[in-house]
Amino acid sequence: MKKLTVVALTLLVASLATAQMPPRGKASATLGGKAVTIDYGQAKLGTRTLDELMKGLPADGVWRAGRDQVTTITTEGPITIGGKTVQAGKYSLYVPVSKDGTYSLAVNRHLGVPLKSVFAGASAAMANEPWPVGDYDKEIGKDEVARVALTSAKTTAPVDPFAITLTPWGAGATLTLAWGDKTFSTEVAAGK
Repeated sequence: MKKLTVVALTLLVASLATAQMPPRGKASATLGGKAVTIDYGQAKLGTRTLDELMKGLPADGVWRAGRDQVTTITTEGPITIGGKTVQAGKYSLYVPVSKDGTYSLAVNRHLGVPLKSVFAGASAAMANEPWPVGDYDKEIGKDEVARVALTSAKTTAPVDPFAITLTPWGAGATLTLAWGDKTFSTEVAAGK
């Protein structure tokens, strides 16, 4: 009985720790000898569709490109995303969705705000985690460094949870966001 109680307690503590730290995904590639890494929350669709979910976006139509904490891209050297130059550094990624259903990728200097500043009940483990702002255009639109159109396609099989990949090709990589039955992609390459 004592052994069962220890196992049950261990499982409870592990599940509470997991509940406080949502699952994160990482995508990485080496471009021009320099590392590029994307860190994002693995959102789940469950029984919803991507179209249904995107209809619930805020008025500015901007999605945080993941779940919970800010989605970030860190690059050790300059890169181009969709042909637009992004200098070395760390940036947040957002996905503006237009009324006609086209998707773009926005690269922004603003890295979010501590969760405790927008949610007083944040757990100690999550209190200082960087959180997206509420109104992209009003609050951080001025900090945008690049916005590129994403090419959409259908997936061969449903993708859930949400995934971001950097698939190398030649001297660059294809950055792909995949969720449900859709993918959205653009090219990334080493910059000058």
